[in-house]
Amino acid sequence: MRILVVEDEHKIARALGRALEQESYAVDVVYDGDEGFAMATTEPYDLAIIDRMIPGDYDGIAIVKAMREKKIHTPVLLLTALGTTADKTKGLDSGADDYLVKPFALEELLARVRALLRRPTEQQSVILSAGDLELDTTTYQVTREGKDIKLTSKEFALLEYLLRNQGRPLSKETIISHVWDYDADILLNTVEVYIKYLRSKVDQPFKTQLIQTVRGFGYKIDAPK
Repeated sequence: MRILVVEDEHKIARALGRALEQESYAVDVVYDGDEGFAMATTEPYDLAIIDRMIPGDYDGIAIVKAMREKKIHTPVLLLTALGTTADKTKGLDSGADDYLVKPFALEELLARVRALLRRPTEQQSVILSAGDLELDTTTYQVTREGKDIKLTSKEFALLEYLLRNQGRPLSKETIISHVWDYDADILLNTVEVYIKYLRSKVDQPFKTQLIQTVRGFGYKIDAPK
Protein backbone atom coordinates (compact mmCIF):
# COMPACT_ATOMS: atom_id res chain seq x y z
CA MET A 1 0.00 0.00 0.00
CA ARG A 2 1.31 3.46 -0.92
CA ILE A 3 0.98 6.38 1.51
CA LEU A 4 1.63 10.11 1.08
CA VAL A 5 2.85 12.13 4.09
CA VAL A 6 2.59 15.94 3.88
CA GLU A 7 4.27 17.41 6.98
CA ASP A 8 6.53 20.47 7.28
CA GLU A 9 8.13 19.49 10.60
CA HIS A 10 11.01 17.39 9.27
CA LYS A 11 11.56 15.46 12.50
CA ILE A 12 7.91 14.38 12.63
CA ALA A 13 7.85 13.65 8.90
CA ARG A 14 10.94 11.43 9.10
CA ALA A 15 9.57 9.57 12.14
CA LEU A 16 6.27 8.96 10.35
CA GLY A 17 8.06 7.77 7.23
CA ARG A 18 10.22 5.30 9.17
CA ALA A 19 7.28 3.97 11.21
CA LEU A 20 5.14 3.42 8.13
CA GLU A 21 7.96 1.76 6.19
CA GLN A 22 8.51 -0.61 9.11
CA GLU A 23 4.86 -1.60 8.67
CA SER A 24 5.64 -2.52 5.02
CA TYR A 25 4.01 0.54 3.42
CA ALA A 26 5.59 2.41 0.51
CA VAL A 27 5.88 6.04 1.67
CA ASP A 28 6.41 9.38 -0.06
CA VAL A 29 7.16 12.38 2.21
CA VAL A 30 6.86 16.03 1.18
CA TYR A 31 7.32 19.13 3.32
CA ASP A 32 5.09 21.87 1.90
CA GLY A 33 1.52 22.34 0.76
CA ASP A 34 2.27 23.05 -2.89
CA GLU A 35 4.21 19.84 -3.42
CA GLY A 36 1.67 17.99 -1.28
CA PHE A 37 -1.14 19.27 -3.50
CA ALA A 38 0.73 18.23 -6.65
CA MET A 39 1.42 14.72 -5.36
CA ALA A 40 -2.04 14.17 -3.85
CA THR A 41 -3.85 15.18 -7.04
CA THR A 42 -1.64 13.46 -9.63
CA GLU A 43 -0.20 10.30 -8.05
CA PRO A 44 -2.15 7.16 -7.01
CA TYR A 45 -2.17 6.70 -3.23
CA ASP A 46 -4.01 4.35 -0.92
CA LEU A 47 -3.90 6.89 1.95
CA ALA A 48 -2.71 10.46 2.61
CA ILE A 49 -1.55 11.83 5.98
CA ILE A 50 -1.66 15.63 5.77
CA ASP A 51 -0.68 18.30 8.30
CA ARG A 52 -3.44 20.90 8.44
CA MET A 53 -1.15 23.91 8.96
CA ILE A 54 1.30 23.25 6.15
CA PRO A 55 3.18 26.18 4.51
CA GLY A 56 2.52 27.10 0.89
CA ASP A 57 -0.44 28.23 -1.20
CA TYR A 58 -2.33 25.08 -0.16
CA ASP A 59 -2.82 24.25 3.51
CA GLY A 60 -4.08 20.82 4.59
CA ILE A 61 -7.76 21.71 4.28
CA ALA A 62 -7.24 23.21 0.81
CA ILE A 63 -5.44 20.04 -0.33
CA VAL A 64 -8.29 17.83 0.89
CA LYS A 65 -10.94 20.04 -0.72
CA ALA A 66 -9.04 20.02 -4.01
CA MET A 67 -8.79 16.21 -3.90
CA ARG A 68 -12.51 15.82 -3.34
CA GLU A 69 -13.35 18.34 -6.07
CA LYS A 70 -11.24 16.28 -8.45
CA LYS A 71 -13.19 13.14 -7.39
CA ILE A 72 -10.09 11.68 -5.71
CA HIS A 73 -11.44 9.49 -2.91
CA THR A 74 -8.12 8.57 -1.28
CA PRO A 75 -8.67 8.33 2.51
CA VAL A 76 -7.14 11.32 4.32
CA LEU A 77 -5.92 11.54 7.92
CA LEU A 78 -5.43 15.18 8.97
CA LEU A 79 -2.76 16.01 11.55
CA THR A 80 -3.01 19.25 13.54
CA ALA A 81 -2.22 21.09 16.74
CA LEU A 82 -5.75 22.53 16.64
CA GLY A 83 -7.91 20.28 18.76
CA THR A 84 -11.19 22.08 19.42
CA THR A 85 -14.48 20.57 18.31
CA ALA A 86 -14.88 23.39 15.77
CA ASP A 87 -11.43 22.66 14.32
CA LYS A 88 -12.18 18.94 14.01
CA THR A 89 -15.56 19.65 12.44
CA LYS A 90 -13.99 21.96 9.85
CA GLY A 91 -11.37 19.34 8.98
CA LEU A 92 -13.89 16.55 8.58
CA ASP A 93 -16.31 18.76 6.65
CA SER A 94 -13.52 19.54 4.19
CA GLY A 95 -13.54 15.88 3.17
CA ALA A 96 -10.99 14.35 5.55
CA ASP A 97 -11.77 10.86 6.87
CA ASP A 98 -10.06 11.16 10.25
CA TYR A 99 -8.40 13.79 12.44
CA LEU A 100 -5.48 13.32 14.85
CA VAL A 101 -4.32 16.04 17.25
CA LYS A 102 -0.62 16.61 17.97
CA PRO A 103 1.17 15.38 19.97
CA PHE A 104 0.11 11.82 19.26
CA ALA A 105 1.49 8.33 19.84
CA LEU A 106 2.82 6.57 16.73
CA GLU A 107 0.91 3.45 17.79
CA GLU A 108 -2.37 5.37 17.61
CA LEU A 109 -1.53 6.82 14.21
CA LEU A 110 -0.66 3.37 12.85
CA ALA A 111 -3.93 1.97 14.21
CA ARG A 112 -5.86 4.76 12.49
CA VAL A 113 -3.97 4.11 9.26
CA ARG A 114 -4.94 0.44 9.40
CA ALA A 115 -8.56 1.35 10.10
CA LEU A 116 -8.72 3.76 7.15
CA LEU A 117 -7.12 1.24 4.79
CA ARG A 118 -9.75 -1.30 5.83
CA ARG A 119 -12.51 1.13 4.89
CA PRO A 120 -12.67 1.03 1.07
CA THR A 121 -16.04 0.79 -0.64
CA GLU A 122 -15.86 -2.99 -0.73
CA GLN A 123 -15.19 -3.19 3.04
CA GLN A 124 -12.31 -5.62 2.82
CA SER A 125 -11.52 -7.73 5.83
CA VAL A 126 -8.30 -7.75 7.87
CA ILE A 127 -7.79 -11.29 6.53
CA LEU A 128 -7.29 -11.31 2.77
CA SER A 129 -7.58 -14.66 1.04
CA ALA A 130 -7.57 -16.47 -2.27
CA GLY A 131 -8.50 -20.11 -2.02
CA ASP A 132 -6.42 -21.65 0.76
CA LEU A 133 -4.00 -18.69 0.85
CA GLU A 134 -4.52 -16.21 3.70
CA LEU A 135 -2.77 -12.94 4.54
CA ASP A 136 -3.35 -11.16 7.86
CA THR A 137 -2.81 -7.40 7.43
CA THR A 138 -2.53 -6.91 11.21
CA THR A 139 -0.11 -9.68 12.23
CA TYR A 140 1.63 -9.90 8.81
CA GLN A 141 1.18 -13.66 8.84
CA VAL A 142 0.79 -15.48 5.54
CA THR A 143 -0.37 -19.08 5.38
CA ARG A 144 -1.37 -21.60 2.75
CA GLU A 145 -2.93 -24.95 3.59
CA GLY A 146 -2.30 -23.87 7.17
CA LYS A 147 1.47 -23.66 6.63
CA ASP A 148 3.34 -20.44 7.47
CA ILE A 149 5.00 -18.65 4.54
CA LYS A 150 7.86 -16.26 5.31
CA LEU A 151 7.95 -13.18 3.07
CA THR A 152 10.13 -10.09 2.94
CA SER A 153 8.38 -6.76 3.53
CA LYS A 154 8.28 -6.00 -0.22
CA GLU A 155 7.01 -9.48 -1.09
CA PHE A 156 4.31 -9.04 1.55
CA ALA A 157 3.33 -5.62 0.15
CA LEU A 158 3.12 -7.04 -3.38
CA LEU A 159 1.02 -10.01 -2.27
CA GLU A 160 -1.29 -7.75 -0.26
CA TYR A 161 -1.85 -5.49 -3.27
CA LEU A 162 -2.61 -8.47 -5.51
CA LEU A 163 -5.08 -9.84 -2.94
CA ARG A 164 -6.80 -6.49 -2.49
CA ASN A 165 -7.41 -6.56 -6.25
CA GLN A 166 -8.16 -10.27 -6.53
CA GLY A 167 -9.32 -11.33 -9.98
CA ARG A 168 -8.33 -7.97 -11.49
CA PRO A 169 -5.40 -7.86 -13.96
CA LEU A 170 -2.77 -5.34 -12.83
CA SER A 171 -0.16 -3.86 -15.13
CA LYS A 172 3.46 -3.65 -14.03
CA GLU A 173 3.20 0.16 -13.99
CA THR A 174 0.18 0.01 -11.69
CA ILE A 175 1.92 -2.41 -9.35
CA ILE A 176 5.02 -0.20 -9.19
CA SER A 177 2.95 2.91 -8.40
CA HIS A 178 1.27 1.22 -5.43
CA VAL A 179 4.01 -1.00 -4.01
CA TRP A 180 7.16 1.11 -4.45
CA ASP A 181 7.98 4.68 -3.37
CA TYR A 182 7.68 7.56 -5.85
CA ASP A 183 11.44 8.16 -5.69
CA ALA A 184 12.37 4.50 -6.09
CA ASP A 185 14.20 3.75 -9.34
CA ILE A 186 12.22 0.67 -10.29
CA LEU A 187 12.30 -1.02 -13.69
CA LEU A 188 9.44 -3.06 -15.12
CA ASN A 189 11.48 -6.25 -14.87
CA THR A 190 11.79 -5.64 -11.11
CA VAL A 191 8.11 -6.56 -10.88
CA GLU A 192 8.84 -9.77 -12.81
CA VAL A 193 11.60 -10.61 -10.33
CA TYR A 194 9.36 -10.11 -7.30
CA ILE A 195 6.52 -12.05 -8.90
CA LYS A 196 9.02 -14.90 -9.37
CA TYR A 197 10.02 -14.63 -5.70
CA LEU A 198 6.37 -14.75 -4.63
CA ARG A 199 5.56 -17.71 -6.84
CA SER A 200 8.49 -19.67 -5.41
CA LYS A 201 6.98 -19.30 -1.93
CA VAL A 202 3.24 -19.04 -2.49
CA ASP A 203 2.64 -21.27 -5.54
CA GLN A 204 5.43 -23.69 -6.37
CA PRO A 205 5.26 -25.76 -3.16
CA PHE A 206 1.52 -26.30 -3.73
CA LYS A 207 -0.64 -28.02 -6.35
CA THR A 208 -2.75 -25.02 -7.37
CA GLN A 209 -1.16 -21.94 -8.90
CA LEU A 210 -2.85 -18.70 -7.77
CA ILE A 211 -0.62 -15.99 -9.29
CA GLN A 212 -1.41 -15.76 -12.99
CA THR A 213 0.26 -13.95 -15.87
CA VAL A 214 -2.17 -11.99 -18.04
CA ARG A 215 -0.42 -11.90 -21.39
CA GLY A 216 0.20 -8.43 -22.75
CA PHE A 217 -1.00 -6.79 -19.54
CA GLY A 218 0.47 -7.94 -16.24
CA TYR A 219 -0.53 -10.17 -13.35
CA LYS A 220 -3.44 -11.12 -11.16
CA ILE A 221 -4.13 -13.47 -8.28
CA ASP A 222 -7.23 -15.62 -8.38
CA ALA A 223 -8.45 -18.87 -6.91
CA PRO A 224 -9.86 -21.46 -9.33
CA LYS A 225 -13.64 -21.79 -9.27
